Amino acid sequence: MTDKQWNELLKVIIGAGGNRPPIGFIVDSPWLPNWFGIDILDYFTSEDLWFEANRKAIEMFPEVIFLPGFWSEFGMCTEPSAFGAKCVFPRNEFPFAEKTIREVAAIDDLAEPNPATDGLLPFILNRLKSVRPRLENLGHKIRFSVSRGPLNVATFLMGTTEFLMALKTDPDKAHKLLRLITGFLKKWHQLQRETFPSVDGVLVLDDIVGLIGEEDFKEFGLPYLKELYAVDVAARFFHNDAECAKSIGYYPEIGINLYNPGIFNTLAELRRMSANRLTLLGNIPPRDVLAKGSPAEVRAAVGKLLGETSDKSKLVLSCAGGMPPGVSTKNIKAFIEAARG
Repeated sequence: MTDKQWNELLKVIIGAGGNRPPIGFIVDSPWLPNWFGIDILDYFTSEDLWFEANRKAIEMFPEVIFLPGFWSEFGMCTEPSAFGAKCVFPRNEFPFAEKTIREVAAIDDLAEPNPATDGLLPFILNRLKSVRPRLENLGHKIRFSVSRGPLNVATFLMGTTEFLMALKTDPDKAHKLLRLITGFLKKWHQLQRETFPSVDGVLVLDDIVGLIGEEDFKEFGLPYLKELYAVDVAARFFHNDAECAKSIGYYPEIGINLYNPGIFNTLAELRRMSANRLTLLGNIPPRDVLAKGSPAEVRAAVGKLLGETSDKSKLVLSCAGGMPPGVSTKNIKAFIEAARG
């Protein structure tokens, strides 16, 4: 992200963005490799192809703020790998981490990983260290530390159904697991900030927040997310594109100031539920409109969103959730044309 883009983002986060909202998309391995014309495995294993895919995106769409920008990642395998999860990498499908916790009692045997040495995390940092001169020569800087959230990581280690059941059957063990994961994630974010002094933002992604009720969120989500966001950075960005009605009212209390929601609520509803204390990144339908729609349908969706939003001061125009697979260049250009028309 360039200095200009970063300053534009910070303005809109504090509600000083004016009536012309910026355009931003979360982009990573579900979209970039195939859009660039390579397999997902090549994107993960070739530093040069990974860099060139990101470079092509920022140069083809200079009007767009890509978040977090040059995201070094291995899909959903990133954090579970540090706990010893077996990671499966098909050639051109999304990678996945196999469960490591087969029974609740096994939580007692887990040790907190070291983000500097364990799993795929050192490879993520080393890639960014290696490309940093090239990235900065393009006028960009590393702005965000990034991780999945505690609930999300827990479901990869245990399985979604098994972990959600454990919240009810073994709450003490669930808390023990979340406590361990949160401690690890705090150190992982700290290591990213220490490695790259340009980092002044934190991005946490946790869709599992949207799968639990309000009371469970207050017990099992709120305290751990609060710890992760208790850092002195300008941008505190959260992604949950599942349901958010039971949790969004607590996001400002957590410290979140930028939120990427799903398609379940209008911008007006999201603002009402959060008392308009969040800057929102959204939220035209990602799959059915941005990926599968025609350019005319994309333009119509963006125009409708803008027409329904009188106060555009705390808005980053985007899709609901991250950029999905299959979004074409022509549809992104149609989005930009509608946003700037």
